Amino acid sequence: MSLLQAKLNPPMADWQGQSVWIIGASTGIGRATAEALQAQGARVIVSARDVAALQAFAGSRPGCLALALDVSQPDTVAAAAQAVHTALGAAPDLVLYCAGHYRPLRATAFDLAEMQKHLAVNYVGVLHVLDAILPMLLQAGRGHIALVGSVAGYRGLPMSLAYGPTKAALNNLAENLYLDLHPRGLGVSIINPGFVETPLTAQNSFRMPALISPAEAAQHILQGWARGHFEMNFPRRFTRWMRLLRCLPDRWYFASVRRITKA
Repeated sequence: MSLLQAKLNPPMADWQGQSVWIIGASTGIGRATAEALQAQGARVIVSARDVAALQAFAGSRPGCLALALDVSQPDTVAAAAQAVHTALGAAPDLVLYCAGHYRPLRATAFDLAEMQKHLAVNYVGVLHVLDAILPMLLQAGRGHIALVGSVAGYRGLPMSLAYGPTKAALNNLAENLYLDLHPRGLGVSIINPGFVETPLTAQNSFRMPALISPAEAAQHILQGWARGHFEMNFPRRFTRWMRLLRCLPDRWYFASVRRITKA
């Protein structure tokens, strides 16, 4: 097998009896992935701020546990992580961070509070989860950490002043986590979707090419885990062009983005 074909993570295809903690599971990609994993036999623990949505999900699915938390509050994250460990009697097999915040923003209408809120939810919240869960996973010598980024993190895009930099940070963070944790027996993956029909993207006033449903996104994610991928980007009919734009010289890139987006 060539280096390009080699699996970067142990494949995760059989979810029967596996334990999963999904943070940001009240709507969108997180909820759809929780539904897909639970349907395949995983024991799913769901977390988010929306207590009613979590209880509605867990209440109709035997064995599913709901733990409300605010990712910006490290003490509540630590308490939830301990509750997960207590409920399972061990570290979870998979931790998926899907919590996210998005508001369209340009530098001409700079909003410091909005920038900081994006940072708190999209990036610092991940650090709070890592602080709580990494000791458990390292002690167990197994498990997988998955972060939901975005193709908006590849390069700068119009209206993505607050959102894009946080997703770029997640891509770099995931690469560093992989380098440090893979030799210790842990898996790491970064998920970079294109446009997915969620309450966040519903704010966009522009046409979103190759828009897919959360259920479709969840299937792409499960396929990526089954194949041992480090990065998952989808749908490929859109993300292949985003990856190509990432490689363009700056002059060509800025000209292309302005022409395509009319920005």
